[in-house]
Amino acid sequence: MKIAIVSDSHDNLPNIEKALEFISSQRIAALIHCGDVCAPATLKFIAEHFSGQIHLCFGNVDGDKYNMTRMAFEDFHNVKIHGEVGEIVLGGKKLAFVHYPYAAKGLAAEGKYDLVFYGHDHKPWEEMIGKTKIVNPGNLANIFYTPTFAIFDTEAGKLELKILAKI
Repeated sequence: MKIAIVSDSHDNLPNIEKALEFISSQRIAALIHCGDVCAPATLKFIAEHFSGQIHLCFGNVDGDKYNMTRMAFEDFHNVKIHGEVGEIVLGGKKLAFVHYPYAAKGLAAEGKYDLVFYGHDHKPWEEMIGKTKIVNPGNLANIFYTPTFAIFDTEAGKLELKILAKI
């Protein structure tokens, strides 16, 4: 199973659209968003342009959490909002995702996840904490760093960073 991991899209619809077109062309089954979608209209855009499962945790710039949650519950069967921390099993891998780096490190230190994803600082990064890989897929917003996202293949155990300008 292939999973796309994005973060910090900050309402940048052209970048979101380009990433989702690539993600959809790769037959990716699920998308994890590590927060800072920003506006409910952007969540709607994501849900309408990606037909697979969408898992979202909130970031510090997600302002209208009530309407985002309502939309996910009432309007989009493929969106699940996990609140501040998401925990799921996909492709036999136990995954957690959160917006903040310090929270991701804490989750990884628990030792119960295969991977923990996070965002917030917009910088692509990966490291090991014990037996858990901790990954920041970067940002789609083009703020501070070049827009990037990640793809994780659960069967191959392979994680790839995708630079948006090169796809």
